Amino acid sequence: MELHLANKSTLTAAAIEFICQLYGIEREAKDLPPEERLRERRTRAAPIAQVLHSRLLDFRPKVPDGSATARAVDYSLNRWAALTRHLGDPALPIDNDFDEQQIRPWATERKNWLFAGTLLAGQQAAAIMSLIQTAKLNGHDASAYLRDVLMRLPTQRARDLADLLPHRWMPSSSQ
Repeated sequence: MELHLANKSTLTAAAIEFICQLYGIEREAKDLPPEERLRERRTRAAPIAQVLHSRLLDFRPKVPDGSATARAVDYSLNRWAALTRHLGDPALPIDNDFDEQQIRPWATERKNWLFAGTLLAGQQAAAIMSLIQTAKLNGHDASAYLRDVLMRLPTQRARDLADLLPHRWMPSSSQ
């Protein structure tokens, strides 16, 4: 989008239009059963993606090497299989935004972990961060989860410890 705003080229305008169409199809198909979502992707989205790919291939020789537009086109062409993989698999999302949101806290904390003190402290911080993120992915309030688990750990029987894992955890009745 920034590239289009800076250069206002016909390629970037067309690419944005094609991408908007692809996302529109995804919005319409998101609640469909997998077989129908795949059919929508194959019949509606794949032809749009093919046209976009052809336009990128046609346009690339006309763009000066090293320019921002050339880098954007090269990026897309070099990763075309990955960018269109969702067209053949109804379980895959059109983008990786969800995954990026999940790893953002890790990226933010990466520099802080350099000062964890020891390798063991860094490993322990990573384990706690993993536990927190897993609790969030399972729909739990991370603070409530940790509070409850830490209160129950001292009296929890060893054979029941797995019940405190985020995917099996049920809040104690005292919460």
